[in-house]
This record gives sequence, structure tokens and C-alpha cells, in this order.
Amino acid sequence: MVEMGAEEAILTPGKTYPHGARRSLENWSRVALNVLLPLVGVLFALLVGAVLLLILRANPLAAYAALLRGAAGTRFGITQTLVKATPLLLVGLGICIAFRANVINIGGEGQIIAGALMATWWPLTFHAWPGWLLIPATLIVGFLAGAAWGFIPGILKARLNVNEILSTIMLNAIALQLMNLLLQGPLMDPAGVAARTFLAQSAQLPPAVWLPRLVPRTLLHAGAILALVLAVAVYIFLWRTTIGYDIRAVGLNPDAARYAGIAVPTFQALSLTLAGGFAGLAGVVEVIGVQHRLLEGLTSGYGFTGIVAALLGSLHPIGLIPASILFGGLLVGADTMQRAVQVPSALIDAILGLVVLFVSGSALWSRRWAARRSVRSQKSGEAEA
Repeated sequence: MVEMGAEEAILTPGKTYPHGARRSLENWSRVALNVLLPLVGVLFALLVGAVLLLILRANPLAAYAALLRGAAGTRFGITQTLVKATPLLLVGLGICIAFRANVINIGGEGQIIAGALMATWWPLTFHAWPGWLLIPATLIVGFLAGAAWGFIPGILKARLNVNEILSTIMLNAIALQLMNLLLQGPLMDPAGVAARTFLAQSAQLPPAVWLPRLVPRTLLHAGAILALVLAVAVYIFLWRTTIGYDIRAVGLNPDAARYAGIAVPTFQALSLTLAGGFAGLAGVVEVIGVQHRLLEGLTSGYGFTGIVAALLGSLHPIGLIPASILFGGLLVGADTMQRAVQVPSALIDAILGLVVLFVSGSALWSRRWAARRSVRSQKSGEAEA
């Protein structure tokens, strides 16, 4: 994936630059490339979506105005956007760590479920604990559950060289079936069993474990602040610690990292484990922050959308913050747009899919452009020498 700052700058041919000025121009072009390309991808996706709206005889301007109004036009819309952005940010942080180590985590959905299952069982079992102890304990065990679900493909990758894409996708299906089994059995709401409704949901969690609301009469909870703090922590981890340096070295060049004495399989397994832990946290905050019980459909596709949000944020924890808010706004505003212009829900999914396609394409183009610039720079240096 694109290394933040890995691209070479476009400098004016034939002009001589002092070393410091050349470095400054290179840095500015790196930032511009990583920020502008994903945004251009989103713009093209919306343009293609406008064509689809015209085909369905809907007004694109009215549709996108409704989307913007639904996401940011009211207090409810703004808070709901932040609520949706919170699990996306947490999942995306894990994606940033995994992709920096050159491994791909497609198992966010299963890891979210693993964290949500633990975030349900733990408070129901230890419901007598006070909130100041129960909330952090639930967050920790949920993180560990997601990390354990990410450790499985990590150790398979490290020891047996099993493709992590296949293993994480299969673990998604296993986690989903495990949740369905538990919701039809041990975790089913006893009140529903007594009333013979047999709804696939757990009992309501004790209020002591509910995350505090940041804005009264909304769903915006303290998990949003936790996600922001963790974004800064992941940035410090990746760019200011030895382990983070080793992870990024493995991702940039596994052969060179191995030659330097870095245990490449170990750090790849660690990256998938941490990615699973952050996805597990996303499941925890959804359970104890929004739903207050375990329900079917809890993940809402966050495991896959978080990957695109990470790409839009250039795989950088800080860049991921506005990217998650943008995708949270798209998810919230899409419902308003559907009601306003009366288009099928499939079109909303298609527009979101176009965003995925174009953002991913911009990342691919950026990598190829960086590789060409690197070769040209190397040839230029040899010629000067």
C-alpha cells in the first residue's frame, strides 16, 4: 500500500535546487498526492453516481443536496455521522497497522463479531461490577477477543504461509455462524424465550456498562473520544516506536527487513493480531455504546467499509479521522437521499461501491506513479554522479 511520504516530488526540469529546498518540495508533493488523489477518486465516484441517478430520472443535485443535509444539516445528522464514523475509525486503525506490514486484513467483520460477543457475555456475567470497573474491563476483553480472531490468520501466515485474505474471509463466516448459534441458544434474551417470541437478540446489558452520552438525546457516545485517542496512539506507535518502525520496514521491503535481522513473519502476525483487536473494539463500542444488546446485523459492513476509509486516509492514522467522518456521513446521508428522490436502495450501495472502486484505483495509480518517480530519480542521481 501507499507509504505516506514515499513518493518523489515533481520538480522543474533543468532547474538546480538546494538540497533543503528540494527536500521541502518533495515533502509538499507527497502530502498533496496522498490527500488529493483519494478525494479525486470520491469526486469521480459521485460523478458516475450522478449519471446513474439521471438514468433513473432522478435529479442528481437534489439527491446530493439531500445526502449532505442528512449527514450534516441537523444536530441528529451530525451526531449520527460521528456515531457511524467511530467503528469505521477503529477498524481502519487496525487496517493501517496490517497494511503497513504488507498483510491484508479482510476479517474485520468476524473480528467485530468476536469483540461484540465478548462485550455481551462479560457484562451479563459480571453485572454486579461497578461501571468504573465494568466498562474498561469490557473494552479490554473485547479487544482481546478480536485480537485472538486476528491471531489465527496471523499465525497461519507466519508458520504455514497461508494466504491471509482467504483465512480472514473464512473466519468471517465462522464468526457469523457462531453469533447466530449463540443468539439462538445461550445468549438469547430470556424475556423473549418466556414470551415465546424467540427474537435473535441478547438480553439488555446492565446500565452500568453503557458508555456515557456526549450529547443528550442522541446516540453519540464516549467511544468517539476513545477512537480519537487511539488514532493518536497508533500514530505514535507506528512512527515513534521501534516495533512500529519494524512493522513499516517489513511492509516496505520484506527482503531488506529480513536481511537486517527483523523477524518478518512475527511482525506480520503481530500486525494481524493488532488489527483484529481494534476491530474487536469496534464491536464493543457498538454493543455498549449504541445497541446495549447483541443483535443480528450488528456489523453493518463496517469491516469492509473500514478498509476503504483507511485507503482514503492514505493508511495514516491521522488521515483516517476525516476519512472515517466522510464515510460516516455517506452512510447517514444515503438514507435521507433515498427517501428524498425515491431511488432504490441498490443504487445507494452502487454509489458506495463506486467510492470503493475509485479510491482503491487512486491508491494503485499512486503506487505506480511513485515507482516511476523513484526509478527516474535514481537514474538522475546516477547521471549526476
